[in-house]
Amino acid sequence: MLKAISTHIFLKHRLHAGHLDILSKSGAEAIEIFAARQHFDYTSRPQVREVADWFHANPVPAWALHAPLRAEAENERGNGSMVNVVHVEKSHRIDAMDEVKRALESAEQIPFRHLILHLGERGDQWSPRTLEHAMTAVEHLRAFARPLGVQILLENLEKNEVAQPENLMEILSVGHFDDIGVCLDLGHAHLGEGILPAIATMGERIRSVHVHDNAGDKDAHLWPGEGTIAWPETMQALLALPKPPAAVLEIHRNLEGPSETLAARFRRTLEFLDSAASAGQNERLA
Repeated sequence: MLKAISTHIFLKHRLHAGHLDILSKSGAEAIEIFAARQHFDYTSRPQVREVADWFHANPVPAWALHAPLRAEAENERGNGSMVNVVHVEKSHRIDAMDEVKRALESAEQIPFRHLILHLGERGDQWSPRTLEHAMTAVEHLRAFARPLGVQILLENLEKNEVAQPENLMEILSVGHFDDIGVCLDLGHAHLGEGILPAIATMGERIRSVHVHDNAGDKDAHLWPGEGTIAWPETMQALLALPKPPAAVLEIHRNLEGPSETLAARFRRTLEFLDSAASAGQNERLA
């Protein structure tokens, strides 16, 4: 599995080349950029150029861009209009798709290969109309992304019926979106129907995995091993897929002490995941 890390770990800060240096030195084989305007402002030509220059000068590739969740920078209270491409009101859907396209335009300079897309927000309900809105949004954004060499991956979400694994698969099936994949968020699945059922449902369409942990109560984005996810079983199921997906560490930064560096913690996490994979393999053989 490709071992990657998301810039989500620096979400409260403006993303710059120094952050990317830290992630590269931590051992990341690829990087996912989180498109939040207070962090990575995809409408800022200087910041896009700075990030693009780093990737062109370094061997670590840009694996993906996480589509924006809000249309402007979050303030300290986390305000900002949500980017919801399946909103009940057409004007909101159009505005949301325009915002995602703004972020996608950064692929003209930053060579990321995938766009991680949320369909809706917390509380959205599943219905024939929502299915129609979802297919329209995916078709529209796919047509925009394809000439840029970007593949769209739909992410499963918690407390959102539209983005449950079985409904994501229906969207892909009914829309005949053979070139669209999914990003399995382990933390979201753990809070919902369960990780193993999610893997069984989405199967070979899984191209990327957001790796983080929680205690089953909230989307805490903890380091693997700090929550209640059964990592041996999880890693075994992922490695059994026809093509193992990329593992993208997506956590909140909560290092244990000032003496611990991100590089050390990331390396320990990779060792933990490798150990979990070995344990899962041994359990299967037993």
